[in-house]
Amino acid sequence: MVATEVYQKTVSQEDADPTARNPMLYDPLQDGVVKTSKTRQYLAAFIVCLGAVAAGTALAWTSPVLPQISAPSNGNTTTANSTVANGTTTTPSDVGLQLTPEQQTWVSSLLAIGAFFGALPTGYIADAIGRRYTALAMDIPFVLAWLSIIFAKSAGWLYFGRLLIGISTGSFCVVAPMYISEIAETSIRGTLGTLFQLLLTFGILLVYLIGSVVSWKTLSVLCLFVPIALFIGMLILPETPVYLLKKGRRADAALSLKWLWGRFCDSRSAIQVIQNDLDQAGTDASFLDLFSNRAARNGLIISMLLMFFQQFSGINAVIFYTVPIFKSAGSTLNPSICSIIVGAVQVIMTLTASLLIERAGRKILLLFSSTVMTICLAILGAYFDMKDSGKDVSAIGWLPLLCVVLFMITFSVGYGPIPWLMMGELFLPDVKATAVALTVMSNWFCVFVVTKCFGSMIAAWGSDMTFWFFAACMAIATLYVATMVLETKGKSSQQIQMWLNGSM
Repeated sequence: MVATEVYQKTVSQEDADPTARNPMLYDPLQDGVVKTSKTRQYLAAFIVCLGAVAAGTALAWTSPVLPQISAPSNGNTTTANSTVANGTTTTPSDVGLQLTPEQQTWVSSLLAIGAFFGALPTGYIADAIGRRYTALAMDIPFVLAWLSIIFAKSAGWLYFGRLLIGISTGSFCVVAPMYISEIAETSIRGTLGTLFQLLLTFGILLVYLIGSVVSWKTLSVLCLFVPIALFIGMLILPETPVYLLKKGRRADAALSLKWLWGRFCDSRSAIQVIQNDLDQAGTDASFLDLFSNRAARNGLIISMLLMFFQQFSGINAVIFYTVPIFKSAGSTLNPSICSIIVGAVQVIMTLTASLLIERAGRKILLLFSSTVMTICLAILGAYFDMKDSGKDVSAIGWLPLLCVVLFMITFSVGYGPIPWLMMGELFLPDVKATAVALTVMSNWFCVFVVTKCFGSMIAAWGSDMTFWFFAACMAIATLYVATMVLETKGKSSQQIQMWLNGSM
């Protein structure tokens, strides 16, 4: 049986393109075998989310490294000593760098600053050259950053490296969720959408594990391999069908779908669905259109508020207090072991979220997450209130430890991954790049504010009021999601836009 008897016309032939004769472009007849394969969708999402692994390693890098490169204080040289892989003690003269507390603050904070400024242009670049080429281009600063750090002889080179890493981190927070949302079938869109947060937490855990047994130089060299693997992997991936169709490259969009969804997928129908969304969106929207269009404006508000609640859950405050809380419970664990435990909980529970997301749905997991976190934060505030007032809390030392564990579990199944997922679901292609970039910028701004103000909040309010403040934020988050956020599980882009427009 010849091909014309088994397959329909290709998408390009329908457009009267006589040059498109690639057999891959033929679709099976409707009464033939029409099926999709999800394997390459998972592969493509995993490869682009190596950027999340790279970001996770960068975020966690300061935890094991700063103690190794700290300058002596008050004349006591032992404060700068640290233990490396062979169990020996290294001094500042061994490691070559001796950072003052002020320099350490800059090394830590420059990543967030770089991420903030790296996010916005990424949206425009992704619309100009494509999602795939943007990922390739923004991976280069990752590589240059680690080389700068590995060969650093002064704090200035560390500053430069951390700023570059921040730029790439902010960029991948934009382009990776965008790429995934544009290649995924509706049935697995939620699962793939959680992959970014999952691999981010995996990168953090990786550094906690490796950083506890090797020197900071060795750790930095190992971190370099992640962006190298990312660059190689991106070379084999196609551009997203949405971007290609947006640029009028219909045949290339069909080929991309065939690569991602399998040769026997119905690319004609899929292309038509994407085209309908593009027709609904119209031409590329301007920056002001993002605010004048009701659906886009509502999507942006929801995305930004979810990112706000993610950071004002107090996640960084809880992580900061993990070691003291472990000690108050009578634990004698090394701080690095505490970090590994926290990192492992995040990875396991984010993986659990990826399995639950298409069953339980986004909204129910967000409500569960914020409700339990509210309770845990309120209890932690009460615990520190009693402790700071001089009451004996030794009998309930296990309670804050339980709250921390429950907090990390519920954060990881809800507010950890879902804001990143929904950010990619709420926008049409004409505004997606700009909207996602603004959402990511708001996230990193909140990271900077919480990190910068946390110490001042503890000093001015005390630990109890600080945790109660975060508990109040989570209580507001519960009310907001319950009343203002619709479940997006299983809904098409058109259905989501109708809801955002107030039509359903």
